[in-house]
Amino acid sequence: MQSTAITFAPSLSLSTRPRSLPARGLNSIAALPHGNFHFPGALSASARKLSPISCSLKQNGWVAGPNPGPPEPESDGLVSRATAESSGPAETPKPKSSAMDTVVLGSLFGLWYLFNIYFNIYNKQVLKAFHYPMTVTLVQFAVGTVLVVTMWTLNLYKRPKISGSQLAGILPLAIVHTLGNLFTNMSLGKVAVSFTHTIKAMEPFFSVVLSAMFLGEFPTLWVVSSLMPIVGGVALASMTEASFNWAGFWSAMASNLTNQSRNVLSKKFMVKKEDSLDNITLFSIITIMSFFLMAPIAFFMEGFKLTPTYLQATGVNVNQLYTRSLIAALCFHAYQQVSYMILQRVSPVTHSVGNCVKRVVVIVTSVLFFRTPVSPINSLGTGVALAGVFLYSRVKRIKPKPKTA
Repeated sequence: MQSTAITFAPSLSLSTRPRSLPARGLNSIAALPHGNFHFPGALSASARKLSPISCSLKQNGWVAGPNPGPPEPESDGLVSRATAESSGPAETPKPKSSAMDTVVLGSLFGLWYLFNIYFNIYNKQVLKAFHYPMTVTLVQFAVGTVLVVTMWTLNLYKRPKISGSQLAGILPLAIVHTLGNLFTNMSLGKVAVSFTHTIKAMEPFFSVVLSAMFLGEFPTLWVVSSLMPIVGGVALASMTEASFNWAGFWSAMASNLTNQSRNVLSKKFMVKKEDSLDNITLFSIITIMSFFLMAPIAFFMEGFKLTPTYLQATGVNVNQLYTRSLIAALCFHAYQQVSYMILQRVSPVTHSVGNCVKRVVVIVTSVLFFRTPVSPINSLGTGVALAGVFLYSRVKRIKPKPKTA
């Protein structure tokens, strides 16, 4: 969905004599959400002439909007931003949301958190019993691919027409998306869920560094200051983490790096594309591409390990493993879809704050469910890191004052 702000500013004089009105421009600027993945909405050719549209990827996503700004973070493979601007001197006030809209929005936030909780719990259970993260990642992409194809076949969502040039531009994004989810699963298989999500709180740090290195977008003093508690909190939590091991730590760090690389790649490969795709469509295409990218790698590195015979030989409860893998994959796909729906209804700051709260909820519920031992210092480090993420989401909106000559 798109929200478009349109301003009419013709100058009319009250006269009895007929006169022709001067031609005035129609200013139409589209504002779209972005998130776990958030992608540009399709516009007509005339609309693109009126307002340049660009695509950029954020922490969990791609953005469509006028004139690309500095990338913002989003966790989980995928936070987003919605911006609306008007070239006129005054902005049209937004209508107040009704009670029903508030109920719907609250329900979506509840589903977003619930799907994340179930995904992390079931995914961790699968990875504890089945030590093949590549195969687990492949299953998640396979279930997502089946859902996408089903929606297209039943016309629940319009099947896109994709050109070869568009696929070439999307391919790098699919590669880093595949790697980001693979590294996350590798980390979850090695360390506690709470520790993986604590490390993933460092995504803003990687976003700032990569943007400065490859896009020339240097952070403000406020942004740099907000990164200090993030880095310090993660370091403190890591030193006191009971489940710490280097494989899990570096896998989570690699997930941060690949997820935030999407910011750079989206601007390098997508910003010049003539035709744009909406969020759901682009995410659907990337899911299918990730499945085909992951399949040969998983089979080559781990072989086919999901046969009942092999699982029974290793002492794994086959039905339980299949059920939990399916639930985890469905929740993985569902929470990202719900994230897009939320981003169509709230501001980027609201979504960023909600994402920070979501990470806290996931950490707390995983600690309680798995009875993860957490020391007071470890809790302090996690809290400081998450507070830094919240602060970053706020100061990122502060624009530097223009320099006067």
